[in-house]
Parts: sequence; C-alpha cells; structure tokens
Amino acid sequence: MAPRPKNAEPRPQPRLYLITPALDDAATFALTLEPALAAGDVACVLLRLAEGDERTGINRIKAIAPLVQQHDAALLVDGHTELIARSGADGAHMSGSDAIAEALGKLKPDWIVGAGNLTTRHDAMSAAEGGADYVMFGEPDENGERPGFDTLLERVSWWAEVFEAPCVAYAASIDEIAPLVEAGADFVALGDWIWRDPQNIAATVASAMPHLRLPESAA
Repeated sequence: MAPRPKNAEPRPQPRLYLITPALDDAATFALTLEPALAAGDVACVLLRLAEGDERTGINRIKAIAPLVQQHDAALLVDGHTELIARSGADGAHMSGSDAIAEALGKLKPDWIVGAGNLTTRHDAMSAAEGGADYVMFGEPDENGERPGFDTLLERVSWWAEVFEAPCVAYAASIDEIAPLVEAGADFVALGDWIWRDPQNIAATVASAMPHLRLPESAA
C-alpha cells in the first residue's frame, strides 16, 4: 500500500517545529522555552534528553510537557519509546528505519510517531506506509552533517507533490525557511542554532514567522 497522494484541498499554513538541545536541566530550560513558544506558531517541540536513567528521563519530560501542551503544541521525545506512556509526552520522534518500525509497533495508535534520518526515498515511503505521522528531511546527523540544501529542496518538493503524510523540513538558518516553504514543507524545524543566544530566542522565533507565509499560488 503506497502513501496516499495529495488531495486538491487548499494547503494549510506551515508551522514551526522546535528541536531542543540535549537537556539535563529541563526545569531551567523551560524558562527559556516559554518565550519561544509565545513568540510564534509552534506546532511541536522535539525534546532531546541528555544521558540519564529512566526516572531522570521521565522527570525531565514532565518538566517540559505541560508547558508545551499549554501552548497547544505537541511534545515529542527524541527516541526513548519506553518513557512515553509514563511521562505525559505526546509521542516520539525516531531516527532510522528499524527504530521507526519498532516505535510504530509500540506506540501507534495512541501516540504520535515521527520519522527522521530517512536517507533514501524508499525509507521515507516505508515510514509513511507503516503509519508514521510525519517524515523529516534535512536534519543534521550524529556528526552534525546534513544534506546539501539543493538536495533537501528536491526531496521536500518530491514529497509534497506526491504524498499526503506531512513533511517537516529542517532549516539551518532563517534564510532557509522561505525556500523550504515554497518547496512544500508542512512544518519547518528549527534546531540548536536558535538556542545559542538566550537573550534573542523569542526574537529569532518571531523573525521566522514572516518566512512561513505561503506563496500566493499555494494559498
């Protein structure tokens, strides 16, 4: 069974998807996150956890989840499917085909499962066929490397033209947002770079918003 093709309904307004640093002090980070959530139209926050035991991980998620959900956004955890049911998270984001397939079996249909680190078109299609709630393209790998931007635009455009499952595209700067939206991204992910200057995080998120406007032909 192939993913369903796009229908002819008007395209929804793209939204932001925030990716946190790997957190060890989630309670303190919540003070930084709240202004970011208030500054823009954030659909989802992907929480990355620093190393720690299971109880520590659950407590970190519980420190962040209510804040995110109060802003009508979903809180996903990067990996750690074993923590989702007891932490109040809305689901998990998984990287790689094996981890995605395992999470789909464990978490669906009760929780969200996102799919990342999709190196081939076949991987992306398989994730969508298996029931992933979205696919992500362009995020840095464990070495901080990511696809060339032209390659990313091509992959997003291909997906948007053919498949109904939402696409999250990773933007490495403000300047990348508008081209990704024009290519067809449903959500634009902002990662570690937006958190580097705590005094300007809200301003950075706010400055992203105008770049999410749909091209007139797509509205």
